[in-house]
Order: sequence, then C-alpha cells, then structure tokens
Amino acid sequence: MAEAGAWWAVPAASALLLGLAVLTVAAGAVLDARDAGRAVTPRTALRPLLDVAHALVRQPRRLPASDRLLWRLGVVTVPVSAVLAVLVVPFGGHAVADPSVGLVWFNAMEVLTWAGLWLAGWGPNAALSLVGGYRFLAQGLAYELPLMFALISAATGAGSLRTGAIVAAQQDLWFAVWMPVAFAVHLLGVLAFSFTGPFAYPTGRDLAGGVLGEVGGADRLLLRAGRRLWLAAGAAMAVPLFLGGGAGPGLPAWAWSLVKTLLVLAVLVAAERRLPVLRADRWVEFAWVVLLPLSVVQALVPALVVL
Repeated sequence: MAEAGAWWAVPAASALLLGLAVLTVAAGAVLDARDAGRAVTPRTALRPLLDVAHALVRQPRRLPASDRLLWRLGVVTVPVSAVLAVLVVPFGGHAVADPSVGLVWFNAMEVLTWAGLWLAGWGPNAALSLVGGYRFLAQGLAYELPLMFALISAATGAGSLRTGAIVAAQQDLWFAVWMPVAFAVHLLGVLAFSFTGPFAYPTGRDLAGGVLGEVGGADRLLLRAGRRLWLAAGAAMAVPLFLGGGAGPGLPAWAWSLVKTLLVLAVLVAAERRLPVLRADRWVEFAWVVLLPLSVVQALVPALVVL
C-alpha cells in the first residue's frame, strides 16, 4: 500500500510532474535538431524554455463574438486536470493521496480534458478551432473504452481500485508481463489524451493548428504545457499499473519509480515522433474493430485468474 503524503507532497508532486514535462520538451528539441542535421548543444535543449518568457508577454488573441470565459476555462482545465490526476500516482512508496478509488480518479481527470479541449476549440468562435475540438472528441470516443478496459485489467488483477494495492499485487510478477495488451493500450491512450504524435489530429496543419490555432500568449503556453503534463502523468501512471511501481533491486523505491517513468517517457517521445498522424475515422475503425475486442479479451485473463 502507498503511504499518503503530507501537505507539502502536493507542490512536490506538481514540481516533479512539471520537471518531467520540461524534460520531454527538451528531448523533443534535441531530436528535432538531430533530424534536421543541426548541431546539438545545450542551447538546443533550452531554446523551447527560453520561448516561455516571450509567450508570457504576448497579448492573447481576441476574436469577435468569442466566449472568453469558457475559452479561458477550457485552456486552464487541460493542465490543471493533469496535475490533479497525478495526485494518486504513487512515487516509490508514497503518494499525495491513496483513495480507495484512485484509478477512477485518474480516469475521471483524463476525461475532464475532453471538456477542456472542446471548450478551448469552441470558445474562440472560429470554425477551424471548433473542428479541432470535435476531432478530439472523435478520438476520445475511440480510445476511451479500450483504455478503460486496460485500467480494469490492472484493477482486476489486484482486486482493488487503489493504486497502492495494484503496486503491491505485482510483487511476484509485473502486470506488463501477463497483461501486455493492456499495457500497450494504456501507452496508446497516453498519446491520445495528450493529443500528440499519431493523435495530433486535433491540432492538424490542415486546420491551421486546430485547437491551438486561435490561442496566443499565455493561453497557448498553458494548452501546450497541458499536453506535455498529460504525457508525463500518463507515463508516471504506467509504472504503478504495469511495471511494479518502485520495486527493483539495489536502488531505493523512489529511484526505481523515476527510472521506470523516464524509460516509459522515452518510449512515448520516440513513438510520437515516429508514428504517422492518424485520421479520426481510421483510428475509430481500428479501435472499435481491433483494439476494443483485444482489450476485452485481455480483461478476461486476470478475471479468470482471480476466479
């Protein structure tokens, strides 16, 4: 079981999540420079971070007849929900909170991004931005059910929705070993609710940026930060769900949690750069015809083992 943290664990978890998100941004900048044949220097990794100051001083976009309140609410919801989701993720043997429905809490915060990103697309009162918001909803309808069955597989194997109990149930064998489909579906789900890589369709170039096309200044920074925070939060959640949490020889539990999270993040960053962007209709077809049946069969495996 994970031990619940004190009040200072909230800013500590938020700072750690932000650090992981910044690391993904720096890694992406380095890979971009390498692919373009440019020299890779420390400035290459820091350049995206230097642009933060410029974004903060820029004026936000103002469009006629836009709903500024809901627009701003949607923009803020994406990063805030990522921070709230990570509160139930155990780091080593500690978590900010370890409620009896921790897995449900994480999934609920992820679903909250649906509302946030759709509002970010609807609020500007611009056609292309709204289409981007609807594209994310279409992706959500495709990935959410397989993702829920992947989470159910881990919960069934542990007999609990508590993330600490799921970690304790993997003392002998990690769930990723005998639930590989659920593990793969979770990683795909992380890319999907981060709307990045093959699931960057809501921000497509054919829509002039989609949900990102009409936001500027601090609003744009928050929305882009939200997708990196969700990528880091999803990678961190994969560790207690499928990789045994902080279990491992030699190193303390917190170190193993960090190492495993960094490895999962490396896989996700590589995948988001190598996999082509999927159209929502093709992704829906694949998810419902192939991925969903596989996820249901995978969920049956731990159920039969428990019985």
